[in-house]
Amino acid sequence: MSGSPAVIMRLVASAYTVAEKAGAIVRKVLQSGELGIVEKTGANDLQTLADRLAQQSICASLSRRFPKITIIGEEELPAEEVTEDLIEKGQAEEILQKCCPAEYSGLKEEELVVWVDPLDGTKEYTEASKCLHLRAEAQTPLKGSDTSQLLSTALWLLDNVTVLIGVAYGGRPIAGVINQPFYNYQLGAGAALGRTIWGMPGLGAFGFQLQEVPGDRRIVTTTRSHSNKLVTDCVDAMEPHEVIRVGGAGNKVIQLVEGKASAYVFASPGCKKWDTCAGEAILHAVGGKLTDMHGNAYRYDANVKHMNSAGVLATLRNHEYYISRVPQSVLQALKSD
Repeated sequence: MSGSPAVIMRLVASAYTVAEKAGAIVRKVLQSGELGIVEKTGANDLQTLADRLAQQSICASLSRRFPKITIIGEEELPAEEVTEDLIEKGQAEEILQKCCPAEYSGLKEEELVVWVDPLDGTKEYTEASKCLHLRAEAQTPLKGSDTSQLLSTALWLLDNVTVLIGVAYGGRPIAGVINQPFYNYQLGAGAALGRTIWGMPGLGAFGFQLQEVPGDRRIVTTTRSHSNKLVTDCVDAMEPHEVIRVGGAGNKVIQLVEGKASAYVFASPGCKKWDTCAGEAILHAVGGKLTDMHGNAYRYDANVKHMNSAGVLATLRNHEYYISRVPQSVLQALKSD
């Protein structure tokens, strides 16, 4: 490779190591047991110390190296000095070595918008912490089956947690990085924890093995904790063979690209742009699609409203089939932006 890598490649290479740093912060806060939980809008909309520290780390690290980019994070945090130990200065060399797609090679910092969810799946994160706390701090010895049940529940919940960094240009997602801080957690002490996947349309997606649900099966993944009649009516209309209810938008996209689900269906407002930008970029990189329930693409410009108010429908294949199954009642209730 001759010359300096393109700005977008340098940004993604930084986002990769920054996401890994954020994942380490998320693990460290869980291990401490001091989550510092506050309710933002209610019991299903929580913020923890991990959310706050991870966002500070991501935003400060990226803005220091790329001062002209626009960064929009989920958490509204007071302006304060970020301690040096939260700054990640590294870049993923394997990304810098890749050839930038020609259409992105000339992009400038000021043209890029970065959408950050420092901890997607906060509800599951806090519930997992409670399970681990109960297991460790029980006043009387628990039966073996009780302790193993608490541990298995905690591990399942932690699978839902991700760190999301998406990059948009011209309103469209062009790169995504997803870190799973607790990947391999079930392997116990000594296992290398966490993994980071990333993708860019025109270049590909990396860090996982792309798989598809067999073509004769429809497996729908949907919300675990934000359901309502619209959501369930829409899921039922897809005529799924199986329904998976999990937390985290990033986690649901991973289910799509690893062949555990064929459609991510959420017929409700609630998801925000920082929930979907990274995952949508990775889906595009492998031929998938993410739209609202009307089949319209969301825009990720710096000045758009943050809410994905017309729901989310994402697929790896056969998007038009799932769009065609959305009930009129859902379309009428969820107005497209």
